[in-house]
Amino acid sequence: MSDKEMRAVFAETLIELASKDKNIVLLEADLAKSSGTLSFKKQFPDRLFDVGVAEANMVGISAGLSVTGKIPIASTFACFASRRAYDQFFISCNYAKLNVKLVGSDPGVTAAFNGGTHMPFEDIALMRVIPDLIVFEPCDTVSLKKLLLQSINHKGCTYMRLHRKSTPVIYNENQDFELGKGVVLKEGKDVTIVTCGAICVNEALKAAQSLEKEGITPTIIDMHTIKPIDKQLLVKFAKKSKLIVTFENHQIINGLGSAVTEVLSYEYPIKVVRVGVEDMFGEVGTVDYLKKRFGICAENLAEKIKQNYR
Repeated sequence: MSDKEMRAVFAETLIELASKDKNIVLLEADLAKSSGTLSFKKQFPDRLFDVGVAEANMVGISAGLSVTGKIPIASTFACFASRRAYDQFFISCNYAKLNVKLVGSDPGVTAAFNGGTHMPFEDIALMRVIPDLIVFEPCDTVSLKKLLLQSINHKGCTYMRLHRKSTPVIYNENQDFELGKGVVLKEGKDVTIVTCGAICVNEALKAAQSLEKEGITPTIIDMHTIKPIDKQLLVKFAKKSKLIVTFENHQIINGLGSAVTEVLSYEYPIKVVRVGVEDMFGEVGTVDYLKKRFGICAENLAEKIKQNYR
């Protein structure tokens, strides 16, 4: 699969799935063009509902559709999916034990020129405290397609963080995925990097090349499912490593790093260094600028590892 935009593959996958299941419907909040789902509307004009700039209503409508047996996918920017529609998703969908798939695009620094108001560094923190909710973030188009299929087939609510733009393809088409099971991208003997998402997985792979030149060989785990997290895999590599480092396009408060430390502090205590956004609001800028501004870059990751490994 080529380096297509993630949003294009998102729409293509939904069209493919909707062609086989008439119950699949898509909801947008005035962002169908930005989300790349106009192709879905063209294919299924009566199965895409654009509610306008009314994200909370979109999620409420999704709950109603779920009650009737539909499988609603509600799509908007991650800042709105998490902050603006939180109560409706918590109560109307999750507490009610319905079957709604919420998709939050442009997570973290990928919001770029939309600025701090649209830059969600806290969506995982909010979502992972909802009981029984599956929270996941694919890192490329291959993992997106396969994890999205599993999300649709899961009987219950899910939250997917979605990078919209093009990103390098990391996996081959034969790679198996399972929600709740991390993937070892690279195995080393010194440090284990636990990460997720397009930005951080790619930066972690770059950092690994730099570290190897200095004699540090890292393991890299794509922990695409933040909840339920793969406890068995974490403990396995904690036992093999001298240091665990988490790396995320999110606040280090209650994100992937917190999820990892919650497991290891009980199952296998080991030093864990969390690398990510440190209690800050977002701001306007290019993705490259913002990665450096908030330390979500290969250089900062490698430096943090060198500081804590010795």
